[in-house]
Amino acid sequence: MNVGQQPTAEDEVVRICQELIRIDTSNPGDNSGPGERAAAEYVAEQLAEVGLEPQIFESHEKRASLVVRLEGEDSGRDALLLHGHLDVVPARAEDWTRDPFGGEIADGCVWGRGAVDMKDMDAMMIAVVRQRMREGRRPPRDVVLAFLADEEAGGSWGAQWLVKEHPELFEGCTEAVGEVGGFSLTVPGDKRMYLIETAEKGIAWMNLTAKGTAGHGSMVHPDNAVTAIAEAVGRLGRHEFPVRLTGTVRAFLERACLAYGVEFDPEDPEKCLEEMGPLARMIGATLRHTLNPTRLDAGYKTNVIPQTAGAQVDGRYLPGYEAEFFATVDELLGPDVQRDFVYNDMALETGYDGALVAAMEASLTAADPGALPVPYCLSGGTDAKHFAKLGMRCFGFAPLRLPPELDFSGMFHGVDERVPVDGLRFGARVLDDFLGRS
Repeated sequence: MNVGQQPTAEDEVVRICQELIRIDTSNPGDNSGPGERAAAEYVAEQLAEVGLEPQIFESHEKRASLVVRLEGEDSGRDALLLHGHLDVVPARAEDWTRDPFGGEIADGCVWGRGAVDMKDMDAMMIAVVRQRMREGRRPPRDVVLAFLADEEAGGSWGAQWLVKEHPELFEGCTEAVGEVGGFSLTVPGDKRMYLIETAEKGIAWMNLTAKGTAGHGSMVHPDNAVTAIAEAVGRLGRHEFPVRLTGTVRAFLERACLAYGVEFDPEDPEKCLEEMGPLARMIGATLRHTLNPTRLDAGYKTNVIPQTAGAQVDGRYLPGYEAEFFATVDELLGPDVQRDFVYNDMALETGYDGALVAAMEASLTAADPGALPVPYCLSGGTDAKHFAKLGMRCFGFAPLRLPPELDFSGMFHGVDERVPVDGLRFGARVLDDFLGRS
């Protein structure tokens, strides 16, 4: 940047990402963390500095979200929502190579909790809007920016609360763009597939409870709640669901096979995954439902048989197959174990078509001539689920050009989370172009 020139989004995005990481917004899921208020105030300052008037909304004393609307050239058109979350999962410093809340730059990356999930996208949004406001460049239509609380615990105090209590903030929004999409996967021929999220699996975090007869550990007890819960958890954890190719997953695999020079075989769709390296873990989880036991809770003394025993499992089901998933769960549990929900939310899927998809593709190929944009299904879940309930088509598009050796999927909730500096700058450039086309 020359002296006297205004900074561009590419100039500012790295700094903003670092500063966001340094604000600890760890979310343990029980409102005991620091919350998002400090981060929301930081975002408000960055946006107010260029003439915007953001609003901060508190759903709880520790839960804060921020929303602001940018007026477009044609406010009569349907509006676009760009959303990111400010909270992050906790991190133990002793497990990390670098301070998880230090925002350090090393080895060409910005390190820290939230670097990819998702303070990188938050930084891109802020940097791009700051540049556009300084230059007087309005988007073609109204754009609502939302920086949200509590996504890492399901969004109950963030997106879900805003949708319920303040739906007027999203008036006119028919499409939404959020996290976990637009990142690159290097394929042969100096090409890169950019995965644009058009679907998400449903979430079923479940409590399991077995009841039996309490008694002395030295006696015969066929009615043992611990045995019942352990057997049920074993059945769930060992069960392998059959492959179910949704429209999004099939479209991704067909294009991926073409890029890798592998024949697509619908009878053996997992063959293509062998070419994808670590990303195969995430993509593989979108070919079928998954059930993973995560917690056990029973008893209080070695020689006392408890009356109840419990467990928790993390279930994820494919769009269009919710009924099949829960029927299988209930069959595996059997009559002696009951279930209820810790958290449950729907699966999503939208078509890979329309002007917004075309804008994503054009902005990627303009920045990277070797870009091959493709639709994909996310194995996890995002705040998109809440905005879909307002009738919005939801996409994941946080553009990043990544080095082939980076285990990007392993960065999410992992130790040593980091994002390439060049990737951040690329993302800011693409996001700015995308907004101009959207």
